[in-house]
Amino acid sequence: MTTTILLDTNAYLRLAKRIQPLLGKKFNPAKDYVLVVLREVTDEVHRQPRLVRQYPWFDGPKYTEERKAHGVRLSKDQKNEAIENKKFLLSHVARNARAYLLHGRDPPGDTDCYVLGVAMACSWCVATDDENMHALGKDFEVKCLYAFDVLHKLLSADMIDKAKVIEIYEALEINGDLTARWTDAKDKLFKKIFGPGRAKHSD
Repeated sequence: MTTTILLDTNAYLRLAKRIQPLLGKKFNPAKDYVLVVLREVTDEVHRQPRLVRQYPWFDGPKYTEERKAHGVRLSKDQKNEAIENKKFLLSHVARNARAYLLHGRDPPGDTDCYVLGVAMACSWCVATDDENMHALGKDFEVKCLYAFDVLHKLLSADMIDKAKVIEIYEALEINGDLTARWTDAKDKLFKKIFGPGRAKHSD
């Protein structure tokens, strides 16, 4: 049985440039993981000029073609259920806004809730580095992974090598995008690659 992992915007942006191909290819025969992304992720990036400037590769031909070739295709019933789930999740976030504003974080927005809504409708996992999406997913029993969990699964399945992991970590550090979670993963999941020690991170 295939285990579908739905990448949200931040997870896709952290992995897609340096891991090609990324989408649509099954890995780990025991689990048959497959990574997919919604068209709404592309739309979200295009709505934010800052992201377009920060990730100029995003609209490159090979990335655009890969997203189109391996985009999510929902049945009418799944799409309707996902839309209703999104509305419910947004309402839940609005009713509990204070809980999602801790530590200066932004509450889950329209695309975040749609990603989780699709996962609920399809019984999929979500990969996100957004702590509030993890919290919201936990409240509604949606399994959420971090992008580094996906990276580790790809490494374990020999879809990438150790050099690729190092390359991604170096890029995150140069871009000031190495979060506390990614640093912890460097010291735990990837300890055999990096050895002991702490890396600089941003919150």
